[in-house]
Amino acid sequence: MTLDPSLRRQTLADLLRRTAKRLPQRTAIICGATEWTYADFDRICDRLATGLAHRGVTKGSRVAVLARNSHGFAALRFALARLGAVLVPINFMLKPEEVAYILRHAGAEMLATDSGLATLARAATKLDTKVTSFVWLPSEDPSTPEPDMIAFDDLIAAPPTPPTVALHGHDLLQIVYTSGTESMPKGAMLTHDAVIWQYVSCIADAAISGDDLMVHALPLYHCAQLDVFFGPGIYTGAINIITAKPTPDNLLPLIQRFGVTSFFAPPTVWISLLRSPLFETSDLSSLVKGYYGASIMPVEVLREMARRLPNVRLWNLYGQTEIAPLATMLGPDEQLTKPGSCGRAVLNVETRVVDDRMQDVAPGEVGEIVHRSPHLMLGYFHDDERTKAAFEGGWFHSGDLATIDAEGYITVVDRKKDMIKTGGENVASREVEEMIYRLDGVSEVAVVGVPHPRWVEAVVAVVVPKPGHALTPEAVMAHCATHLASFKAPKTVVFADTLPKNPSGKLLKRELRAAHAGVFG
Repeated sequence: MTLDPSLRRQTLADLLRRTAKRLPQRTAIICGATEWTYADFDRICDRLATGLAHRGVTKGSRVAVLARNSHGFAALRFALARLGAVLVPINFMLKPEEVAYILRHAGAEMLATDSGLATLARAATKLDTKVTSFVWLPSEDPSTPEPDMIAFDDLIAAPPTPPTVALHGHDLLQIVYTSGTESMPKGAMLTHDAVIWQYVSCIADAAISGDDLMVHALPLYHCAQLDVFFGPGIYTGAINIITAKPTPDNLLPLIQRFGVTSFFAPPTVWISLLRSPLFETSDLSSLVKGYYGASIMPVEVLREMARRLPNVRLWNLYGQTEIAPLATMLGPDEQLTKPGSCGRAVLNVETRVVDDRMQDVAPGEVGEIVHRSPHLMLGYFHDDERTKAAFEGGWFHSGDLATIDAEGYITVVDRKKDMIKTGGENVASREVEEMIYRLDGVSEVAVVGVPHPRWVEAVVAVVVPKPGHALTPEAVMAHCATHLASFKAPKTVVFADTLPKNPSGKLLKRELRAAHAGVFG
C-alpha cells in the first residue's frame, strides 16, 4: 500500500496552520495598530495566497520583497510558502543597480514593496529586469497604497481558497542573497527542510518558546531575524511584535509597554540601548532572554550587560546565510566562563575547525570553520563554480577563521578577508578591538588593515568615543602599545561619530578600508 505523501508532509506552509489550530485565539502578530490572533493570521495568509495565485504566482515562482518589517511582510512569507513559490528577500539599503542585479539573477517577475521603498523599487525594475507587477505591503505606520501597485488589502479580499499545491520538504523555499564584500552577491538556495531543521535547533538550543513575547526589530529580509526568531516564534506559538525601527527611542518604550520577554539584536544595537539616556528610566524587568549575533560581542560589553541587565540570560548565536543561518551557540551559563566564544555546534549541526588540508587543527591553532548539517543550502543559484568551491572536501566552508579549545568551544578570530597581514605578520582585528574596548571611554571600535608603503598593510583603529570622556587617539595608541605586540598595535587611530553598518548591524569594514585607504599616503 502506498500512502498519500501529504499525510507526512512537513513544510513551512503547514507550520502556521498547525499553530492556529492549537492556539487560535492567542495573539500572533502585533505591528503598529494591527493585531492578529493565530486564527486571523492563518486566514489572512490563505486569502493572500489566493489573491497572489489569481495574479499568476505558482509553485516555483520567484517573488522578491523589498520592504521594511511589517505585518504585510510576515503574511507574504507564509502565503508564498503555501503556493510553493520562492521568497527572494532583498536588502533595502542597496542601490538600484544592486537591487536590479538580484532581480535579474533570481528571475523574479513580481516585487513586493512598501511606500517608503517604492521609488527604489521602481528605479531598480527599470534596469532590464523581468518584473511586471508590484505588490504594495502595508507598513508599521499608516500609509497609502501606490496607485500602480496591487494593494495588500485587495489581495486579501479574495475568499480563503488557495489552490492545492503538491509540496515536499525538499522543495525550494527561498533564495537569500549574501551580503558579503564580493562584487556579485550569491543566492543561497534553502529548502523547507533546511529551514525547519534549523527551527528545531533554535527551539532546542536557543530556548525559543511559545511562552515568549518577542520583538522582531532587525530586518526580516535577513535570515537571522526571519528564521532564527520569527519562524520559530510562529512554530511554537509565541507573541510576535514586529517593528521596523531598531532604535533605542522605539525599542526601550516598546519593551516596557508590552512586557517583552525575548529580544535579539547584534552587538551594535545592544550597545546603543546601553548608551541611551532612556535606558536608566525604562522598566526592562520583563526581559529575561537576550540574543546577539551577526558580529562578535566585545567581552567588556558582555560584562557591562551582566551588571546592568542582571535578569537577562544571554545567548550568542553564530552562523551564516548558507546554513539557514544558525550553526553554533554559546549559552547563558557560558557567557563569562567562555567570553568571546561562539560556543559549540547546535543540535542538528556538525562543526570542525580545519587547516588547508582539511585536517582538524590542534586546540589553540587557527583554522577555518566548516559544517555538515541538514540546515545547509542546496547551493548557490545559477552558480555551480562557487557552489563547488563552498563544499570542497565534503564540508561547507564558512570563510571564518577560528580556534577551538579542548572542550570543543569555538572562538572566531576573523573572516579570512579581514585578517590583516602587516610586515609579514598576521593580525586578527578582533584581538586589537577587544584590547581597545578595555578603555572606559570607548563606545565602539573597528580595526582594519589599509595599504602602507613599508608594511604593505598597517593596522588602523576607528574609534567612537563615549560622550563626555576625555579620550584621545594618543591614549588609545599608548594603551595598545603597552598591552600588544608592536606589530599588532594600530599605526594610527581615527575618531568618528559613528561606524558604518548594514541594517542587520554588521560593521561594514570594507567602507572603513576604502575611507581610510590613503591615510599613509
